[in-house]
Amino acid sequence: MQHRTSRVAAAATAALVGLAVALGTGLGSPAAAADPAALTGVILGVGANESQRIVTWYSSADTAQKVQLAPTASLVAGDFPASAATFAAIGGANIATSGGFNRHATITGLQEHTAYSYRVGTDGNWSSTYAFKTQDFEDDYDFLFYGDPQIGSSGDLARDQAGWVDTLDVSLAANPNAELLVSGGDQVETANTESQWNAFLASDKLRQYPWAATIGNHDVGGKAYEQHLFTPNTDRSAGYYANGQPASNTSGGDYWYIYKDVLFIDLNSNSYATSQGGGGDAAHLAYVTDVINQHGAEAKWKVLVYHHAIYSPADHAKDGDNKARRVDFPTAFSNLGVDLVLQGHDHSYSRSYLIKNGQKADADEQPGAADVYPGPGGVLYVTGNSASGSKYYDITTPDNSGTSGAGNGADPLNPSNYWYNSVQNQEHVRSYVKVEVRGDRLVVQNLRSGTCAAPNAAVELGKVAWCNNTTANQPVGSVVDKVTVHPYHGDGQQVQVNVPTGAPGEFGWTIDGYNGLVDLGTAQDHNGDYFQASGHINPIVVSDSRRSLAPWSISASVSDFRDGGKAFSGAYLGWTPKILAPGAGAQVSGVVASAWDDQGGGLSVSRGLGWADQGHPKGTAQLGADLDLKIPGTAEKGDYRATLTITALSG
Repeated sequence: MQHRTSRVAAAATAALVGLAVALGTGLGSPAAAADPAALTGVILGVGANESQRIVTWYSSADTAQKVQLAPTASLVAGDFPASAATFAAIGGANIATSGGFNRHATITGLQEHTAYSYRVGTDGNWSSTYAFKTQDFEDDYDFLFYGDPQIGSSGDLARDQAGWVDTLDVSLAANPNAELLVSGGDQVETANTESQWNAFLASDKLRQYPWAATIGNHDVGGKAYEQHLFTPNTDRSAGYYANGQPASNTSGGDYWYIYKDVLFIDLNSNSYATSQGGGGDAAHLAYVTDVINQHGAEAKWKVLVYHHAIYSPADHAKDGDNKARRVDFPTAFSNLGVDLVLQGHDHSYSRSYLIKNGQKADADEQPGAADVYPGPGGVLYVTGNSASGSKYYDITTPDNSGTSGAGNGADPLNPSNYWYNSVQNQEHVRSYVKVEVRGDRLVVQNLRSGTCAAPNAAVELGKVAWCNNTTANQPVGSVVDKVTVHPYHGDGQQVQVNVPTGAPGEFGWTIDGYNGLVDLGTAQDHNGDYFQASGHINPIVVSDSRRSLAPWSISASVSDFRDGGKAFSGAYLGWTPKILAPGAGAQVSGVVASAWDDQGGGLSVSRGLGWADQGHPKGTAQLGADLDLKIPGTAEKGDYRATLTITALSG
């Protein structure tokens, strides 16, 4: 922001006007009466793309509310500027067990490389202020995937919360520039228990990084999931609810979003059989097919997320519903070019071999390979371990049911593993998955966020009989598993080039020449009725070399004219804008009359000097204005000065 000050002039006897120039954006909003609502459970969610975020919260009162947003740099002593943007919230009444109301609002139009501050509520009753940052909208990035926090499942809410908060702290301290937090489902143990949701939402990290929610089997049995976690592009049709009834006391829906080069599709895997009343797996496959057909070409990578791990090594490996999904899903995912599937539910870590059409894609792929090459149709499936330490499942033993399709047979290359898993791991320590998205690869790592020591509720409470972790050799942050997925490029050769961000150009203004006092001289008396003085402002040069060719405008307002304790209104100053040198698409604004002539506001309110439309040519323009000051004849003798503040706005 630039501030340039000079002076322009007028007076009853020797009239003077000062000129100050400021660059700014936006308009303020009027104050409203205080809203008594208690505002709780604020969480930052993922939006439809990198320029959006969704904020969801609870309110004790059913009132109109909003999100207020501003670049953090524009806050002064914690106060939001008048230019802060607002986004209206919608929502409804919570179910009786939750109480109160829910609200959500979608923040749009975010700019890259910007730190933002936001709060929810309404004028006079705002929540605390929270912050997040955006990064490059086209560059490589990392996201973090968390298996079931399932807060409350150990029976000790405080310990579960402590483990979950610690995993968020550890993972984001190690990866502060991670851009998404992706859920594997089961945020809580009991669907509508708000004390568990409060513990899940305790960390401010969930207000600083966008959470991409997934419905788990412990979330689905109530509406609290939908009340707390609003998601973008969500289809809440009957087919995506287990019972086929979106209005019932259950949560559901499938959704998608694109973040940079990744198309994410998130499924409610609780709805898998039409016998329950929903559309089953067939409905999900139709949804995935439709989304990929419409949007797959917009991204380099396709990532699916759902709760029930179909290739996992622990208690749920042989569940009938997972065997059904294991038959229903893989061939379609291979045919659609899915790259990575992220899953939860089994509270253990696993990384599959590349799976094509329900079978191992390459019989020669070795266990624990550091690099894999999917070829056409190869899909990597990853299951996340507990992110909170509230519950772990031990790895089970393969059986003789087969080494393809729905079978749970042993891996011929590693008989202790299931045939489909390249890596299986359970140490009874917390972990999370980091995914590095790069132009020519995905790097998937499972990282320890804890050790056998507290916070580790299942170990502390004796829910498991052992813990296999040596802190000295396997400390927090150490790698359990790492694999690089190299994309398939077909039979030809693909050529890649990275085009960096072009120079954006600049928009700015200067005072042309010396920014001296504009002296309107001695005003002339008109038969005692009024005094009149005239002159012109120092010319303003506007330069615009931006690639965006966004619109711009220059406007101004004047203060009251003062000489000590004497004053008269700035409304008596008018002007006739002029274009002194054309360029940058400049167009001249209209004449503003002195209030003496039309009883209006003159330049005491902001008036246009010049402007340009979207798509205007680059270049430079010189703007000026002739000043006309008519002062009531009752004004006292004196040398009066005022300040003309000029504001430049650009899109």
